[in-house]
Order: sequence, then C-alpha cells, then structure tokens
Amino acid sequence: MFKHVALLVRQEGMSHEEFREYWEDNHSPLAKDIEGVVRYQTVYPNDPENAEFDGLAELYFETLDDLHEALGSEGSRDYDPTREVAAEAREDVNNFLDVERRPRFIGEEKVWKDEVDGETDGLYKHSAFLVRQEGMSHEEFREYWEDNHSPLAKDIEGVVRYQTVYPTDPENAEFDGVAELYFETLEDLHEALGSEGSRDYDPSREVAAEAREDVNNFLDVERRPRFIGEEKVWKNETEGVEGY
Repeated sequence: MFKHVALLVRQEGMSHEEFREYWEDNHSPLAKDIEGVVRYQTVYPNDPENAEFDGLAELYFETLDDLHEALGSEGSRDYDPTREVAAEAREDVNNFLDVERRPRFIGEEKVWKDEVDGETDGLYKHSAFLVRQEGMSHEEFREYWEDNHSPLAKDIEGVVRYQTVYPTDPENAEFDGVAELYFETLEDLHEALGSEGSRDYDPSREVAAEAREDVNNFLDVERRPRFIGEEKVWKNETEGVEGY
C-alpha cells in the first residue's frame, strides 16, 4: 500500500478549534472521495498546545501511479491535479491550511505487527518522522532501521500495531521514513513513548527503554518531528489487503 501523509498546519489567525471544525466538516468529507483513495484517516492531537502540528491526514492508494496522479510527486509541496475531486480538495486546502509550512511524505507501508486486525479507529498513535544521522546514507539508515530497530520497536510494551513507511523517492522526501506505533490507551502510549512537547523521554518499561537507547545509533533526534494523537478512519476499502 502506498501512502500520502500530510502534516497539517493551520493558517495564521485561525484557532486550532476553528481549524479542526473546518477540517472535519468540510475538507475530510471531500478528501476521502479523492479518486484512487482506498483508505482515508485523520489523526487529532491529544494536546494541541504542545503538538508540533495541528493534525495528520493520511491517504492510501493501491498504486503509486494513482497517488501521484491525485496528489502530486515527491519534492513538490504544491501540485495541480487533473482528477475532479482531487482538484476540488486541492483548492479547498487554501481555506484552512498554511501550505508552505505543511510537510508531506509519500511512501510504501510495511506492517510489522497487528493485534487489532487493521481496526485502528479510536486508537492512539505515535508517529515519528525520522531523519538519519549526519554522515549516514539513506541506504545505511534503512538497513539499520529494518534489521535492528524495528524488530525491537514492535515489541515495545503496549504496542498493538507497528508499521513503517519507506519513501518511494528518498532523494526528494522530506524525511527518511515514518514509524507508527498504536496503543489502546493514551496512558500506555505516554508510559512507553513520553508525552507531547518532549522530543526526548526516559521510559521505564524495559523494551521501550532499550528502543529509546537504540535511536541514538541511527536517528537525529533533534530533527525528528513526532506527533501523538487519536486516529479516526473515514473510509476503508482495503478488505483483503494484508495488514488490513
């Protein structure tokens, strides 16, 4: 599955409450019907005052061609879609988003652990947007992430689903990858991975502590945005697809 993640920042002069109301009532009902979208979900911050973004919008496509036709390619913060609903949704973002401050990420998802059969609606998610350490190539970063860190991270206490997203065009991607960890309760998430407003944390659970120590081997923690929020699934036509 190919995935487009938009890290949303509201327009200047708009409160988070106004932003969320517009996003829910106007944009999401439109975005879920963008041509080619098979799954659409949003993530709302649990602590908007300390969150690094106002929300995440995640759109899934079966093919990379479908994604690019609807939402543009890597390296372009703006795009001019030709499909009707995609074009309408693109025009609508001007009503509530600061497009220039909205990072975006296009990648292919890999599910490492799933104890919820893909039913993520209402779960709490920690999304880490990963940046490799200076002097490390993307290939070296990915090899370490896959071979060493992900097998550890999926077993962090409380994690019920763990998935990674690899950039389809690493040279133009804004991040080296995304790690997404799901928890059933916000308390479990905070105990394992810390709370909003803290880029660093000191977990007490054994595997979480080991995973935190391991990030020093391949991540630039200070340049790694993270987002904690509750997921809402608006559309899901992925029945029969592995992981969903």
